[in-house]
Amino acid sequence: MSNKEELIKELDFRAVKSSGPGGQHVNKTASKVELYFDINASDALNEIQKSRIQHKFPTRITKENVLVLQNSNSRSQHKNKEIVTKQFLEMIEIGIRPPKIRKKTKPSKMAKLKRLKEKKRLSEKKQNRKKPL
Repeated sequence: MSNKEELIKELDFRAVKSSGPGGQHVNKTASKVELYFDINASDALNEIQKSRIQHKFPTRITKENVLVLQNSNSRSQHKNKEIVTKQFLEMIEIGIRPPKIRKKTKPSKMAKLKRLKEKKRLSEKKQNRKKPL
């Protein structure tokens, strides 16, 4: 992806008090990082890519079409920012990838014969369960 820098420029970060590791330290510092990315306002993505991302990650997107990610794994705000940015870039890369086109296939002759043989065998088994007339 060539426009990583453009995407990173469009990101909005906020630091929040975290409930993650750090003991008493977390009560004093805002180490949790939240990333906000306005999909509709993005110039780095075209309309097709925007719709793919919206369909791929509906639970991560708000009603205003803002993608929200957060990270509080580390005690360091800078490390959390790096991690969440990396996570965002990976998500976008996965999200804009076009879906694989399904190739139609037919069952082989042998597969058809095998299916019909098995069908016949089960039918005979059930016929044998009936009482003779």
